[in-house]
Amino acid sequence: MLEELELTDLGPIPHATIQPSPGMTAITGETGAGKSMLLSALKLIGGGQADATRVHPGSIRAWAQGVFTVSDTSQAMAVARDAGAEVEDDELYLSRTVPVQGRSRAVLNGRTVPRSVLAQVSEHLITIHGQADQLRIASASRQREFLDRFANNSKQRKAFSDAWQAYCTVNERLERLRTQEADMVQRADYLRESIARIDQADPQAGQLDELKERRTRIENAAQIEEGVSLALAALDGSAEDDAQGAVDLLGHAANALRSMHLGGVFDELATRLESAGAELDDVRFTLAQQMPDHEETANLDELNARIHELGELVQRWGPTLEDVIAWRDQARLDVEDLDASPEKLEALEAEQAKLLKKAQQCAKALNSSRVKAAQELSTHVTEELGSLAMAGAQLDVQVHRREELDATGGDDIEFLFRPFPDSPALQMGKSASGGELSRLMLAMELTAASAKLHDDEAASDAMTFIFDEVDAGVGGKAAVELGRRLAMLAQNAQVIVVTHLPQVASWAGRQFVVTKGDGPGGIETTVRRVEGEERLEEIARMLSGSSTQTSRAHAKELLKDSQLD
Repeated sequence: MLEELELTDLGPIPHATIQPSPGMTAITGETGAGKSMLLSALKLIGGGQADATRVHPGSIRAWAQGVFTVSDTSQAMAVARDAGAEVEDDELYLSRTVPVQGRSRAVLNGRTVPRSVLAQVSEHLITIHGQADQLRIASASRQREFLDRFANNSKQRKAFSDAWQAYCTVNERLERLRTQEADMVQRADYLRESIARIDQADPQAGQLDELKERRTRIENAAQIEEGVSLALAALDGSAEDDAQGAVDLLGHAANALRSMHLGGVFDELATRLESAGAELDDVRFTLAQQMPDHEETANLDELNARIHELGELVQRWGPTLEDVIAWRDQARLDVEDLDASPEKLEALEAEQAKLLKKAQQCAKALNSSRVKAAQELSTHVTEELGSLAMAGAQLDVQVHRREELDATGGDDIEFLFRPFPDSPALQMGKSASGGELSRLMLAMELTAASAKLHDDEAASDAMTFIFDEVDAGVGGKAAVELGRRLAMLAQNAQVIVVTHLPQVASWAGRQFVVTKGDGPGGIETTVRRVEGEERLEEIARMLSGSSTQTSRAHAKELLKDSQLD
């Protein structure tokens, strides 16, 4: 509920403070006096666009603030706390400063916030119905919310929400698994192909080093043959020159020592010479085996091809051939694990189908509640319109069932309005004037309030309804009925109405008058609360343009009669 609205240097108003009634408050005054500035102030603190041209002439900035009392469990309070506001005594302070130059500044409970935050908070506090205002009910989502509030179907909505959330949770898991499965299938295919390629090459541990060594020997066969031949000649001797080799010479030396038959050190040395000769003989044998094989030299191309094949394996799965073999063995185990995933996928698909069926059943029950409520809302609002000087006007609330579900169910909601019998049914906001729309909204709010159909989740928000131009084109008995209807709505919500009709203003619990006159800075507007005789004078002026004995008597009677039973 709006406890206080204060503004400074906004339009022609240098300063004004109003404290609306908890019920119905009337804002009156002559045309052009500046009543619209109060609405401008409410729009500013509601996060609306800032207009520097609205700053009072000679001032450097305009400022507006609204003080609201809210319950601790209200949605407005939740939004405010999410924005970091510190709340005391269940009060929210929404303020806005608009400088002549520069950007506007939005403040929530002393904390600077984006103006979008003010819009989010005020969305749960204020609803302005009037020409050139963006109606909350104009969007499909707001129409669905209003219909659900009227249908009092919170149980059906919760049942569907729970079922839908469960379905979405499993669906997300399934999508992740399917994505993982696609990745796993690719991974398994890659592993199989890799294993097949490695198996085809049939690598053996140490084989690559051995082959490279063989290639080196083949590529250096001539040099090896020459060196080995020279070494063997030195060991065996040269047949051409009848020269003895090292092995024979060692044998002769050993025999010479032993032929002395002196034993001792000479026999030890002879033994050592014989041992060295045996070692040289083994070296000679090994060297003889190292002589190049000319048949192997002819297969060098095949040897290079094999080395290249094994080298590619090492490059992809190495860094050694042993690593390649180990990777293949592990890959065989990984393939077995990856091939086991389809069972889990099938189980989740079965659960998904089960939860979707449940969500569809809950959506059907929700649809039934909406269809029934749509018929009742259309009938009751149309009846209310007849009491608001709009006989023949009709509201048609339509609920269209669709196959696809979303978080709100499976329905598309549409509010269609006919301002007169032969008018085509058009979307709200496109088929009526500002005054007609205000009265239509009044009829809707009255229908919801009279049926006491505010959900628990919505009831925690104390809504303030602002009606501007709701009395356009209305007079006489219809004006009295309009005032009565506004007073009825004010029994369940705070209502502020800007009006020029005394038959409407007389129903208000409080009345503020906006007047224009000369001030220190030129023409200025003042706002003051009128009570007792002052209010009687204002109602009389509204009745006849001036206060006379007759108009005062009429005003007194009007105020007396403007009481709900």
